[in-house]
Amino acid sequence: MSRAAQAERSPVEDMILIEHLPFETDGGIATRARIGLIVLATDYTIEDEWRRIYTPLTGVALYQSRILNDVRITPETLRAMEPRIALATDVILPGSELDVVAYGCTSASMAIGEEKVFERIRSVRPGAKCTTPITAAFAAFRAMGARRIGVLTPYRADVNRIVADYIRARGFDVPVFGSFNEENDGIVARITPKSIETGIAAIKKRAAIDAVFVSCTSVRLATAAARIESEIGLPVTSSNHAMAWQALRLAGIDDSLPQWGRLFTLPVQG
Repeated sequence: MSRAAQAERSPVEDMILIEHLPFETDGGIATRARIGLIVLATDYTIEDEWRRIYTPLTGVALYQSRILNDVRITPETLRAMEPRIALATDVILPGSELDVVAYGCTSASMAIGEEKVFERIRSVRPGAKCTTPITAAFAAFRAMGARRIGVLTPYRADVNRIVADYIRARGFDVPVFGSFNEENDGIVARITPKSIETGIAAIKKRAAIDAVFVSCTSVRLATAAARIESEIGLPVTSSNHAMAWQALRLAGIDDSLPQWGRLFTLPVQG
């Protein structure tokens, strides 16, 4: 046989081909919930913290996409993400239902507005429940019975003003606000957990508060939340921490997970 003839032969002719084998299906890995998470292109942290929380929860599946954003955190770069939210949602399991879609940027959720974020998500996933870090933070404050919130952020001053004004406009008091004043998301992701704890301690010393909220999905707090709470005697949450909790509750997952702090033992209020 010539080389040309050999090259044209189908590999199937050299093997036993068994087609249409019978099979069964089950619920896959998402027998309890499918949760979609939109991650900033510049974010180093949120996926790691959410996986740590979700991995022991058999049947709860996490699916992520990334949304293009600028490494610099400014009001302008935050608002520029709005038209990209729908596409970032649409590429998470196209054609399949999601129980919850979480948009992973705290400051952008405030700069754009939660309802506008939800509109973009629902334009492609009308059946999904939605949350953002600040949406989840408000739910966390209500669940913990907290009205006076000490806030810690990494943001620069103009972004901090958006955050403080937004929280106050929703009926919460912010008697003390601390910031590292860093606009580069890559640097924010490398702020040490010890620095975060020191910042929390400084906030607690300066005013009477009911809880501490650490804003920004690049900041690392989740693994230390329970220990910090026991040390300072106040509930503590962060963007990643609160949103991971609320996404579970919105999906109907009511497991109590005290190892992640007081919040993970509580239901959503209302």
